[in-house]
Amino acid sequence: MTTQDSATLPSAIAPQRGTASGRGTASGTVLAALGVASFSLSFPATAWSLEGFGPWSSTGLRGVLAGVLAALYLLASGATPPTRRHWPALLMVSGGCVLGFPLLTTLALRTSSTAHSAVVIGVLPLATAVFSAVRTGRRPSRAFWTAALAGAAAVLAFTLLQSHGRPSAADLFLFVGVVVCAAGYAEGGRLSRDLPGAQVIAWAVVVALPVMLVTAGCGLAAEPVRIGPKALAGLAYIAAVSQFGGFVLWYRGMAAIGVPRASQLQLGQPLLTLVWSVLLLGEELPAAAPVTAVVVLVCIAVTQRART
Repeated sequence: MTTQDSATLPSAIAPQRGTASGRGTASGTVLAALGVASFSLSFPATAWSLEGFGPWSSTGLRGVLAGVLAALYLLASGATPPTRRHWPALLMVSGGCVLGFPLLTTLALRTSSTAHSAVVIGVLPLATAVFSAVRTGRRPSRAFWTAALAGAAAVLAFTLLQSHGRPSAADLFLFVGVVVCAAGYAEGGRLSRDLPGAQVIAWAVVVALPVMLVTAGCGLAAEPVRIGPKALAGLAYIAAVSQFGGFVLWYRGMAAIGVPRASQLQLGQPLLTLVWSVLLLGEELPAAAPVTAVVVLVCIAVTQRART
């Protein structure tokens, strides 16, 4: 692997201070933010895919199409297989981000609105930061944790307000999805310091391909299919962007600025998804959304400035 191929510069030559370091942090923040922006369209796109496919079919086809794209990328780039020490973390990324989270959130979206589901997922940044702290042994500052907890509390309060204090089965799917996805995010961010971010998600998607083929086959055999333009557009987006392209940006950003700090940018994802749910799906914007938006954006600003 060359220096140019790596997601981050080797520690021996990586800039630690000064203008070059500042530019690296800024570019990493931009990459992570672009990843968040691409993920913010995942729920509306999934809702579109569910207009033509069942949840198992949608999840399976999403993984199969993403796997094909990832395999083509790996072949074109001449990537060599990861070493044995990388595979446990890659399997965690695969199980959490390729299979677990897409399936659980798709099941939730059968009965939950896109807007509601998006806000429940707002606890993902805190969960990712916790997993990262446990796995790396690093301890973010008290200011970081205070802001992260405040942001998570804001989105949880919003969720309970919208559900009248009674979490549903869809909420259970979403919260379990948060846990498995946070584990995958944290492992992927850690791996992106050794492997290029594109290769991290590409190998994780390719590893899951056999399981996704079975999932797609069983789903298509058991669920009705009503192919239409929205269903195909939604499926294409969640396969090409949500499952692959967005992760390339996201993992490169995390490698540059660190998992805890990058994860807090994702506090803005539910708010972006709320906007898309109104513009693309015609859902009603909850009245508490603007207040939640202000609180979350303040929390993002604090976490980005807090020393870790």
